[in-house]
Amino acid sequence: MYGLCVLVGIALSVLLIWIMTKKRKDYSKIHIIDIPLFAAIGAFLGAHLMYGVTQINVLFYILGNFNDFFSSWNRAWELLGELFGGMVFYGGLFGALAGAAIYCKIKKLDFMFYADIYAPAIPLFHAFGRLGCFFAGCCYGIESPWGVIYHNELLPEENGVTRLPIQLIEAGLNLIIMLVLILMSRKKMKKGTLLCSYFIIYAVVRFTDEFFRGDIIRGILFGLSTSQWLSIILFIVGTVMLLKRYVIKKTKDNYGTRVDIGVIPQGYAYNKYSGAITLDQTNEIKYGKIEYNPIDSEHHKDE
Repeated sequence: MYGLCVLVGIALSVLLIWIMTKKRKDYSKIHIIDIPLFAAIGAFLGAHLMYGVTQINVLFYILGNFNDFFSSWNRAWELLGELFGGMVFYGGLFGALAGAAIYCKIKKLDFMFYADIYAPAIPLFHAFGRLGCFFAGCCYGIESPWGVIYHNELLPEENGVTRLPIQLIEAGLNLIIMLVLILMSRKKMKKGTLLCSYFIIYAVVRFTDEFFRGDIIRGILFGLSTSQWLSIILFIVGTVMLLKRYVIKKTKDNYGTRVDIGVIPQGYAYNKYSGAITLDQTNEIKYGKIEYNPIDSEHHKDE
């Protein structure tokens, strides 16, 4: 069920991005497909590596007991499974951002521009991931007078205990975040606004619902879980980035995250492979012939 929920989340996320961009002409159809592929690789690696951070005691055991680790292939895989066998959402998020940023750097793309396109799909995918957690019985909530009683042979501490379905609560909150970002996307904003807003809103949600988590596998430091510390960092990063865009005003923003359908902003040309590009980027385009249009007014419609 967890795998099925993930697949449904991916499919709906793709559908959402297609609906939100099908009439836009200011992005590259090629990059809109390639970026998620790099992000998926980064998410897979980041989620497992972050899980390894929460299982640091296993790493210390391996480093102090090489004889046990190398005693057999089965034992080595068993210990590595304990170390990297799980996944942490924040690790997946940071890994996905890193993978997408690397791709954009290589292709000389505006990372924040494309990040805003994908931002509403992140909480949508996450909502179905949490639904999968509910069915799998992981990431469960605290004991509660009402809730769900699990019967899981692999997790005997859950059996017979009524637990708060915090996975379903977070899934619902993620859907609300998605709707907020979709509504925001209909306004003209500076690039990066949707991603920064997601950072801030989700950080508050995650910091709060961690108090209602009943599992301790994610690690605790100074009374706060690993995810709560990461939420604090994410909140600060998102806030600083928004302040730079709207208060300090040091970021350049040529045309925001949204332009009218069929409109090419002033100072840009339209290329069927690369979307709206600045005139000084034309020499860098390697796909086909640039289709120039006279840009002598603030808005020029290209058919």
